[in-house]
Amino acid sequence: VHRVPLRKMKSLRQRLQEQGLLESYLKQHPYNLAAKYFPGIAVEPLENYMDDEYFGTISIGTPAQEFTVVFDTGSSNLWVPSVFCSSPACRNHNRFNPSESSTFLSTNDTLFIAYGTGSMTGILGYDTVNVAGINVRNQIFGLAETEPGDFFYYTPFDGILGLAFPSIASSGATPVFDNMMMENLVDRNLFSVYLSRDSQAGSFVLFGAIDPYYTTKGISWIPLSAETYWQIAMESVSANGAPVACSSGCQAIVDTGTTLLAVPIRAYRTLMALLGASSSGEISCEAASNLPNLIFHIHGKEFPVPPRAYVLRSNGFCSLGLQGMDVPTEEGELWILGDVFIREYYVIFDRANNKVGLSQLP
Repeated sequence: VHRVPLRKMKSLRQRLQEQGLLESYLKQHPYNLAAKYFPGIAVEPLENYMDDEYFGTISIGTPAQEFTVVFDTGSSNLWVPSVFCSSPACRNHNRFNPSESSTFLSTNDTLFIAYGTGSMTGILGYDTVNVAGINVRNQIFGLAETEPGDFFYYTPFDGILGLAFPSIASSGATPVFDNMMMENLVDRNLFSVYLSRDSQAGSFVLFGAIDPYYTTKGISWIPLSAETYWQIAMESVSANGAPVACSSGCQAIVDTGTTLLAVPIRAYRTLMALLGASSSGEISCEAASNLPNLIFHIHGKEFPVPPRAYVLRSNGFCSLGLQGMDVPTEEGELWILGDVFIREYYVIFDRANNKVGLSQLP
């Protein structure tokens, strides 16, 4: 069984909040979550890493060099810092050294990925990548040479392993899971994700299999509306038995690389008012227990997200796990179903049938 355990750690937002640095940090590092999803631009999901909490370990090279990565269904490239990088953000993270790997192959190809808070540049190389005991030989990946600014300096992970489709990969790099499929390294052309709600352990990404322990309530299969991100069509969002947003239909991306629910600006304002939150999303913890379920209507079925999921509690403060975002698409408004949603469901990402499977967790 090819299972990568994920560690749940304090998010960057929580750590800065505890040190009284959050407000000044946000002023210095404004970000635009929407930048990730503009078509035609290869953008990694670093805009919202303030809130990311789930990381796993992979290795690259022979002998193996270990790295902590975000397993991100909202991007398609694998990259890690390299010894060629002297940015502060590289110096306090694990860096790949190609001269210490007997299986590394260099290229002259460059990699540039733009972020909402800056950018990274690097070169592309090939090496053996080990993920949960699966050895993917000759996997193309990025070796970061610059990571400008100090945003990455504070993050507790080294790099990113993208799990979206090849069509959005920077520099045409073949994603890790595509190579797993092409080399017949997985029993089934799918992977599945479980994110724990509270405990530090238990979360995982499972490659090539569905764990029946997490599907006792059955699986609802939803066809993809685009093979770029893991994008699906949504009919509406309701609360207290009435539609509150997406009333004429919208698009949604299931994205492990975004912690919050990213909501179109107009719908965000509606939800803030309905749920009694301030403009910054803060809410009294006493009021939180009386809030309604948010019901996502997808492919003819209802997928509830209760207040215990979308109200974030930290150091006696409560806030809504929603973020305003506007991305114009040909199909209408776009929502991002991040970890706030995913924690309520065991999610299966099925490349064989281009579907997403959702199984409600107890």
